[in-house]
Amino acid sequence: MLKAVSLGPGDESLLTPAARAAIGEADVVAGYKGYIELVPEELLQDKIVVSTGMMGEVDRVRQAVEHAREGRKTVMVCSGDAGIYAMAGLLLEVLESEGLLEAVPFEVVPGVAAFNAAAALLGAPLMHDFASISLSDLLTPWERIQQRLQAAASADFVIAIYNPRSKKRSGHLREALEIIGRFRRPETPVGIVRKAYRPGQMVEAVRLDGVDVEKVDMQTVLVVGNSATRLVGGRMLTPRGYHRKYAL
Repeated sequence: MLKAVSLGPGDESLLTPAARAAIGEADVVAGYKGYIELVPEELLQDKIVVSTGMMGEVDRVRQAVEHAREGRKTVMVCSGDAGIYAMAGLLLEVLESEGLLEAVPFEVVPGVAAFNAAAALLGAPLMHDFASISLSDLLTPWERIQQRLQAAASADFVIAIYNPRSKKRSGHLREALEIIGRFRRPETPVGIVRKAYRPGQMVEAVRLDGVDVEKVDMQTVLVVGNSATRLVGGRMLTPRGYHRKYAL
């Protein structure tokens, strides 16, 4: 059995019972070393732990698949939701490429995604249609990311931005905000959440033209409002449309 298990944003209270049970029942726990540290220590006792650093995704997936192929209950832990910018897809790809789709049972255990956590801390910014876009161009050409930003902004989606800025990609976020700004008012609210539900958490809402990109890193999620999003008591609100149908 091979499972992609979601850890949520990091706080143990947001680890679902299903995820906790999957890790507890496992023989092998695999994951990026930073995510292994998010697993409650008691759940790792007497387990085989497969841990690799950044850029070691394929290696740890292959190790996890091999353990599962040999009959061990194996979980790959991922922050947020395992099926959103995480490892569920790569696990399936490797199972497919090695002809193991029928031989190795596979399951995804869902969890609280980063944009869910960020939205909860910001108020209610995702109450209407939204798009999620990663600015990392390690696996997706930057030109394609630019197209997606323009399409989402022109269609008036609320936009959740993942992987907004790294040392190697210091200019991508500024350019992304410029693209969005062609379709949004300067006063459009933008939520900035760093380390949601973890030590060092930072939450703020600013104007689109007031985003300080220097304060943003890879542990940050931005939520850019649509044309209807506004600040209410310091919280972001994207109305669903009830005010047009009912007397509020």
